[in-house]
Amino acid sequence: MLIDCDNCAARDISCGDCVVAVLLGPRRGAVELDSAEQDALGALASGGLLPPLRLVPTGPPQEPPASRTAIA
Repeated sequence: MLIDCDNCAARDISCGDCVVAVLLGPRRGAVELDSAEQDALGALASGGLLPPLRLVPTGPPQEPPASRTAIA
């Protein structure tokens, strides 16, 4: 999953209650999450420990360039 905060319709509206901003701070550019990371964040959010992902894409998903790195 590619999370591109620059192309999120909820940017500056829901950032304060989005898991990306809570964990990583305000972002420029994209963050890529693999399925295990998505599952872990989903479990934490459903348990009330983190806010959910508030991403509202403004366009179709794009393939991440090789220069972008995944969360380790």
